[in-house]
Amino acid sequence: MAEQPSRTVLTNIDIPFGSLVLFFVKASLAVIPAAIIVSFILAFLGWMFGAILGFGHMGWMMR
Repeated sequence: MAEQPSRTVLTNIDIPFGSLVLFFVKASLAVIPAAIIVSFILAFLGWMFGAILGFGHMGWMMR
């Protein structure tokens, strides 16, 4: 017979304040290169869709 999965309830985590601050500083510094990479990917995708759909330049709006 298969065992029933056991459930665990976490009620308290004791993390020193300095360690928590250091974690958030590291996480915020890790966001910077990730945001740069994501912005390049989104810019490339926007450029590709613009080139495919003909939105490459806004000269058509001046007519």
